[in-house]
Amino acid sequence: MTATATPFAPQRPGPLRPLAVRIGAIEWMPKLLPAIVRTDKGLQAATRGRLTILDVAGLPNLMLTTIGRKSGLPRSNPLLCVPDGDRILIAGSYFGGPVEPMWAKNIEANPEVTVRFRNKTTDLVSRRLDGEERAAAWQTMVHTWPNFLKYEQRTDREIKVFELR
Repeated sequence: MTATATPFAPQRPGPLRPLAVRIGAIEWMPKLLPAIVRTDKGLQAATRGRLTILDVAGLPNLMLTTIGRKSGLPRSNPLLCVPDGDRILIAGSYFGGPVEPMWAKNIEANPEVTVRFRNKTTDLVSRRLDGEERAAAWQTMVHTWPNFLKYEQRTDREIKVFELR
């Protein structure tokens, strides 16, 4: 199956992507992440999921819903993503912050997720990538969002990479 024949075909970069890359590279961005996520969720609620902050920036994104590993409740998080053929790649980067995002722990505990991507909701299964698979996926992700390299330098932890199929 070719990348253009799948529902996860890449989108063309938006005109604001260079500005978004510059803003995303700012070292203190991890401190703002909770406020950014709240704002994005509010924007998505107001537009019934038709518009996100990342859409405005011209970046591919999704709303990931996981089941909380302790609570058992659904948890939704807007994420930058990288469509790649018949899968979507996501990274637990948290802007290179010292702690991994809770959603990463949740999908490791329960890999069945729900994704809203391009205003279509789909049930998918996540899988953590390691070794050579992770390295190849990481290069694909860096092509879309060069700041992943900066995030990797900011943290002592290995940023987890997952594929969603």
